[in-house]
Amino acid sequence: MNQKETWLQWAIELQSIAQSALYYCRDQYDRERFERIREISAEMVSHQSEISLEKVRDLFCCETGYQTPKLDSRAAIFQDGKILLVRETNGAWSLPGGWVDVDLSVGENTIKEVKEEAGLDVTVDKVIAVQDREKHNLPVYAYRVCKIFLLCSVVGGAFRENIETVESRYFGPDELPLLAAEKNNEEQVRMCFAAYEAESWETLFD
Repeated sequence: MNQKETWLQWAIELQSIAQSALYYCRDQYDRERFERIREISAEMVSHQSEISLEKVRDLFCCETGYQTPKLDSRAAIFQDGKILLVRETNGAWSLPGGWVDVDLSVGENTIKEVKEEAGLDVTVDKVIAVQDREKHNLPVYAYRVCKIFLLCSVVGGAFRENIETVESRYFGPDELPLLAAEKNNEEQVRMCFAAYEAESWETLFD
């Protein structure tokens, strides 16, 4: 771990301690102290990442209660041995998916995201993997993320350009385009191919 990542880990730990303390603490003076610790953690992240302090506060210091990882779901959809990817507005490609909404299950959220980003109606058939993002994707985030990859089947629909994606296309394992690696890298896409091709697949997790 390099020096920048070490600073980030310290800031993450401070933020987690402060958030939990603010939820459980009832003493006003202690709350003020923990609010300042949380503010310092945001300043550390902003300084090390060059992200504005305001944006760090929005992403990093806006939750209450005991801090837990965020959930991100990604759909693996196949046709004729090729996997569906959607091209984002920045030109990179990804599996359809995104943050899990608080009022939806992982399966429901995956169906919603595929409809929004790829225009397709799908069923969720199998969990391919549950991964700690920090062990697989870069850059390191200022919060932990649990990524869930799901094998899905198309039952209808068609792609329409939208505010998030401008194209969808199926790719073979040896013709993968530039991936949005912070969301899904080549290792993860190939894992989805392996799950699709396997006669019996056991969910991976770490």
